[in-house]
Amino acid sequence: QVPLVESGGGFVQAGGSLRLSCAPSGRTFSSYAMGWFRQVLGKEREFVAAIRWSGGSTYYADSVKGRFTISRDNTKNTVYLQMNSLKPEDTAVYYCAAKSGTLSMRYVEYGYWGKGTQVTVSS
Repeated sequence: QVPLVESGGGFVQAGGSLRLSCAPSGRTFSSYAMGWFRQVLGKEREFVAAIRWSGGSTYYADSVKGRFTISRDNTKNTVYLQMNSLKPEDTAVYYCAAKSGTLSMRYVEYGYWGKGTQVTVSS
């Protein structure tokens, strides 16, 4: 069973917006750090944003600061990634991930992953 399930990807024109959602499946991550990563075929997985499930502290990649916002809704057990002012270079498969302990931008530290959702931004 995949521990995390992403949704909300799709096709959008440059300058548009999308909101991705990530919900745990079959277990809770109430004391975990949650991250969003993205990957283009043939390239290494790239950090996008992270948030403490309980504390609200956040990290962002420089490439998305001011455009993307990570948030969580504990009542819905869901983490979101609001993506505004999208650019063609944001095109990738976006993955949700969870890790115990502190926030991290290193994907190798995250032990739980979803299957990903495709985001395509046209110019």
